[in-house]
This record gives sequence, C-alpha cells and structure tokens, in this order.
Amino acid sequence: MSIPRLKSYLSIVATVLVLGQAVTAQAADLPDFTELVEQASPAVVNISTTQKLPDRKVSDMQGLEGLPPEIQQFFRGFPQPRSPKGGGGGGRQREAQSLGSGFIISKDGYILTNNHVVADADEIVVRLADRSELKAKLVGTDPRSDVALLKIDGKDLPTLKLGKSKDLKAGQWVVAIGSPFGFDHTVTQGIVSAVGRSLPNENYVPFIQTDVPINPGNSGGPLFNLKGEVVGINSQIYTRSGGFMGVSFAIPIDVAMDVSDQLKAGGKVSRGWLGVVIQEVNKDLAESFGLDKPAGALVAQVQDGGPAAKGGLQVGDVILSLNGQPIELSADLPHLVGALKAGDKASLEVIREGKRKTVDLTVGAIPDEGKEMDLAKTNGAERSSNRLGISVVELSDEQKKDNDLKGGVVIKDVQDGPAALIGLQPGDVITHLNNQAITSAAQFTEIAKALPKNRSVSMRVLRQGRASFITFKLAE
Repeated sequence: MSIPRLKSYLSIVATVLVLGQAVTAQAADLPDFTELVEQASPAVVNISTTQKLPDRKVSDMQGLEGLPPEIQQFFRGFPQPRSPKGGGGGGRQREAQSLGSGFIISKDGYILTNNHVVADADEIVVRLADRSELKAKLVGTDPRSDVALLKIDGKDLPTLKLGKSKDLKAGQWVVAIGSPFGFDHTVTQGIVSAVGRSLPNENYVPFIQTDVPINPGNSGGPLFNLKGEVVGINSQIYTRSGGFMGVSFAIPIDVAMDVSDQLKAGGKVSRGWLGVVIQEVNKDLAESFGLDKPAGALVAQVQDGGPAAKGGLQVGDVILSLNGQPIELSADLPHLVGALKAGDKASLEVIREGKRKTVDLTVGAIPDEGKEMDLAKTNGAERSSNRLGISVVELSDEQKKDNDLKGGVVIKDVQDGPAALIGLQPGDVITHLNNQAITSAAQFTEIAKALPKNRSVSMRVLRQGRASFITFKLAE
C-alpha cells in the first residue's frame, strides 16, 4: 500500500473512532431508569371499577342484526353478559367497566388516583404488584382537580416518595408508570414541556405538560422525576385521533396532596373564591384600557354580594398581582385564589381607569354552583345606533334586580356593520362601552356616536349570564 493511501486509510479509521466515542459519550449521558422502576413499581397499582346500569331486556345479538354474517359470527365468540340472579324473561344486569392506575402514598393503604377513573363506580378493585386484588373504599373525590383518594386494608405496604412539583422546570426528564390498555407497570419517559399550564374548564389546576406517552389506563398513575419522587398524577392528553399525540398533562403532586389531606380530614375540599368572571387581556384590550402590554386578568363580571364586590373590586379592573405574585395570564389567577382558604386575606394590585390601585379583601369559599343570569325577556323603549349597526332596548327594573345589574341595554336587532362583524347577537346585553357604564339606551347611542376612529374600543357584553370584554375598531 502506498504512503498516501495508508495516510487516507488511517484518517478514515481515526474519524470512525472519534465518532464512535462521541456516540458512546452521548449514550452515557442519557438517563438510566432501571433503579427508579425497580424501586417504584411495587407501589403502583392497577384500578378497575364496575358500575351497574339499569336492567333492560336485550337479545344476545341486539345491535348486530345489520352487520355481515361473518362479523356477527365474530362477536358470537365473546362471552355474553349473564342474566341477573333471580331475573327472568331474558332480563340482564348491564355493567360498565373501566381501568386506570393509582399509587400508594401510605403504608396503611391510602391510594391516589384520578376522579374520572372511579367516578360513579359501584365497586373499586385494586390489584397490587403481587397480583393480589383488594376492594377499595372511596374516601373522597374532587372533580375540580380530578383527584380521588382511596383506602384499602393493609399494613407495611410499599409506598412512593413524594417530591415537589413546584421545583420542576421545562426540559427535565420525567417517567410515568401505569397500566395502559391493562398492561401493568408499563414504563414511558419524556421531558417536561411546561409547568403551570391552564386548560379549558380546568381553572384550579396548574397542569404539568409533558411529552410522556400516556394512553387509556395510564390515568391516575404517578409521574416521577429522576430522583424517583412523584411530581404529578397523569390525568389527560390532548388528542385529535383518540390516542397519544405527544402532549400529556399531569396534576402537580403539591395540588394533589393538598386535596388528599382535605379529603382525608373532612371528605371535601375547600377553595378560595373571589366571585368574579375574568378574561385574558389581549393586545387590543390592553390598548383600550391604557396598558403598556397585554398582562393580567380583566374583571368582566363581579357577583353581587361576593368577596370581590364586598372588597371593592370593580368591572373593568385589570388584576396584575395577588399577594405579590404576578398575574401574567388570566389563568394564573384561579390557581392562586384556589390555593387560598375561606377567610384568608388577599391583596390585589389592579389597574383602574389607567391608574394603579390596591384592593384588599377577604377570600370566600367557592360555592357548589354559580348563579346564571336570565336575560331572555326584553322590553323598554327602542333606540338604535346606525354607526354600530344594532338596535337596543333598555332593561326593565325587574331584569336589573334579578340579574344584579345597575344598567345596560339589550340588543334587539343586528344589521350589517361593525356589530355583526364582531359576532354580536340579539339578546346580548351591553353594560359598558368605551370604558363607560351604560345607564340608558339614549346614553348608549350618544357614546356610540362619539367613539374614536382607528383605535381599539372595548365593549362589555353579557351572553347567557356570562360577561366578557370584546374590542373593535371603527374605520369611519
């Protein structure tokens, strides 16, 4: 072999060796979950539930008559439901079953899982790592956080170490153990995508978002950090296909343990409550309220007689902080308020009419159900504003009293124009326009005539009892 060829060959060999070392080093940096799984798995349990449904008479092949014969034959191969004891005439006790996961948090048998895993169950069975099965007692549930606490009879049971979800950061490795599709102690891994994530209709949980694969049966199982500590309860996924698509959410263990302690102590959970409806502050709303940037929680509605009303909070206030903790997004506020207890003091920093102000109030207890407004009936003198393209009528004194309103107008008709473009509908109630409270239809018309051009204007609208601020711009 010639000298140049030998040099070229040695150069290639050296490159391969370097690349091999790099790959080996990279592999060495990846976490090894072996010890974590071995230590944690014994305390992770499978949860199965049974819900008895009303009896009804059904034929063995009901619902299959329209299927091809080969498909009917396929279903005939499955065990048919048994008739209830003592039943006759073909009656059958139907049962709905579900599977989920959970984990033991105390040696005497307390178990955490999701509320939706055990909701409406007539029987709950817990299968331990040694394959033994025990009936569980439901200590309590909290649908608002989707946490449930169970109890099985036992002593010296394996338990999991609990961590601090508040210490989690985006990018950290996490591991889930559960029973997807009934496969016990399935291990999946991923990283934290975000903390404090808010989801629609889930106002009281600052979710941990991860890319850990979660599938049916994983619900209620633990989410671990690399120290083997539980930092969350796997709760739900975002999906368009019905299966895992790379986005999953876990309840922070700090939230879950607070709920667990309250359920154990009294069987229910107490949360702080202000009695307001809030909304996000977008760029246009920030401009209309004179804010430097979009931030905070805009108060769209204040319940009469609630803690916020008693403390002096007003519609149109933009809440920037609570007890010194900043409110960057409106969804931050329910998390902070919900963590307080009835009777706790809250100091709110707000923007009101362009000026900073502090509102001090006493937090109340969240009620079971909110009061909805009924504004379907309309009467009063009709007024119109061609500039906005709507006709409005005044609220009656009875409507104002019934719905805790001091003023406002109801939209009777929507023509072509700005109102139609922003989605206003007949029956909507307008209480504020351009940061001014509406006291009459005539005043509404005068304010509408004087609206500025090419600048964001805010309007407070109530629809089916729900209030929100919307913005628009007038070109003419």
